[in-house]
Amino acid sequence: MINRILKFYTKYFALWVLLFAVFAYLMPAPFESLSAYNQWFFALTMFGIGAVLSPDDFERIAKQPRIVLVGSAAQFTIMPLGAFAVAKIFNLQPQLAVGLILAGCMPGAMASNVMSYIAGADAAYSVSLTAVSTLLCPIITPALTKLLAGAILPVDFWRMFADVVFMVVLPLAVGFSVRAVLKEKIDKLRHVFPAVSVTFIIFICSVVIAANRQRLGLTTLYLLVPVFVLNIYGMSAGFALGTACRFSPQRRRTLSIEIGMQNAGLGTVLAIEHFGEKSAIPAAMFVFVCIITASIMAEFWQRNKGDVQ
Repeated sequence: MINRILKFYTKYFALWVLLFAVFAYLMPAPFESLSAYNQWFFALTMFGIGAVLSPDDFERIAKQPRIVLVGSAAQFTIMPLGAFAVAKIFNLQPQLAVGLILAGCMPGAMASNVMSYIAGADAAYSVSLTAVSTLLCPIITPALTKLLAGAILPVDFWRMFADVVFMVVLPLAVGFSVRAVLKEKIDKLRHVFPAVSVTFIIFICSVVIAANRQRLGLTTLYLLVPVFVLNIYGMSAGFALGTACRFSPQRRRTLSIEIGMQNAGLGTVLAIEHFGEKSAIPAAMFVFVCIITASIMAEFWQRNKGDVQ
């Protein structure tokens, strides 16, 4: 019964994000008081990922390095370059442009694993891609952000590197350690960790909505189109790449979801810490958009599982 509730809660991630966004807009005070804990929220999310990942996930990487290399390379080229191009095409204000580029430079999101499972895609491949891109992001994310956004606003590579280590590497290491000690016992809690991650991402997005309540009326429509364009571009490019590489239909779906769904929750926290609350708006908006589009596609593909036989 509890597992069913947790699965339902995780599956309808988009609904809870939207509901809490409305609450944060109408009643910002409680959410503003949580802003000091954003880094801790995200660290707990990554701890959950570390506790869920098993040695089997990394064995899959070793057995099929080519497909993981293709997916990881795509993750850190298609979306960062796409975000840079979209920011230029739509002539976004500097803080908003940097926020969008930062969102594009993120690793894959844990939510993509859930969406891949729902879509009848290759969930194991999704987990492998998320794991590799997450482990690479402490170096690649600050480096890409500095390369692509450094001319717009100053980017402190080493401070961003330190923040990513604190929010990603250390919690993952603790999660790995907990799993190594508890082993089978942790499997009973596998459905808990995605739900915990969903909860903290909801908090992070709600904090951004509350902090930017006065600006949202001026920026929502202005930003919605470029964020949507970036998301659709990422999903389409991922599917096209899988087709070009002659991947199975399941893996094409996985690449589409994985590349289109960046870990914008991490991008939101980094944007607040490094570029200000206004820069966090594109990343927070990307969370909304990518969850909604991925949910729609996952539901469509789930209803058409026969197409991948």
